[in-house]
Amino acid sequence: MSDLGRTAALVPAAGRGERLGAGVPKALRSIGGTPILVHAVHALASSRVVDLVVIAAPESELDDVRALFAEQPAGAEVSVVAGGPTRQDSVARALLTLPADVDVVLVHDAARPLVPTELVSAVVAEVRRGAQAVVPALPVTDTIKQVNAAEQVIGTPDRSSLRAVQTPQGFARAALQAAHAAADDESATDDAALVERHGVIVQVIPGHEEAFKITRPLDLVLAEAVLAKRRATRVIG
Repeated sequence: MSDLGRTAALVPAAGRGERLGAGVPKALRSIGGTPILVHAVHALASSRVVDLVVIAAPESELDDVRALFAEQPAGAEVSVVAGGPTRQDSVARALLTLPADVDVVLVHDAARPLVPTELVSAVVAEVRRGAQAVVPALPVTDTIKQVNAAEQVIGTPDRSSLRAVQTPQGFARAALQAAHAAADDESATDDAALVERHGVIVQVIPGHEEAFKITRPLDLVLAEAVLAKRRATRVIG
């Protein structure tokens, strides 16, 4: 793939995040005094390989989200569009807004605010080297059980071949657009699943422990601990 085009990151952030409790949308919850969404966007922008970030936000929160980025982060332009009822729909809407000179597209969960910049750069580099789709992932450490509708175990997959996938996921723009255009339902849990259905080979690269997803209250505690560790390291260094 040519290096002449630009890279855009799409951030679906329209979900309510009920498992974190009632109140503001999950992406607007704070860790370290800063909204989760702001952490995620600044991580993408700080990588220096992302030129544009498009946030798909709840329609009722557009003004509040735009206000968060009234001052653009160094390294990237940020725009905010209305998201849809599902993650897949939010990504599709954001994808339609991209300028013509974007040829690499990242899709990143707002709920992964502490993704290291080096992981963002690694995903983009792999796409630039010719991969049509790239996902960072970690080996599965728990034993996984497959169950039926009655919650009875019907199988135990070999975990050596299993990976826990993270974001950002990277795509050649044409491949991602074609997969979304061909999608006939909203069942995909990530964009890699969409391109897989469209016959695209998805390349896996090593993920990072700090790119975890904030889903439950305990994850907020872990995120605060990671932030505290980072701050302490910067002070010591």
